[in-house]
Amino acid sequence: MERFVHRQNLEHFRKQLAETTDEQQRERLRKLLAEEEAKDRLPPRDPR
Repeated sequence: MERFVHRQNLEHFRKQLAETTDEQQRERLRKLLAEEEAKDRLPPRDPR
């Protein structure tokens, strides 16, 4: 489930970034996207 939400977040942030022209909104989306992409570089969580 967590992977699904992660993939959906990436897709959503990229789509919004491509569609918006407001620079403040774009900056927020870039930050959110970078944070979400950073999760790909983390070691897998312990499922316990």
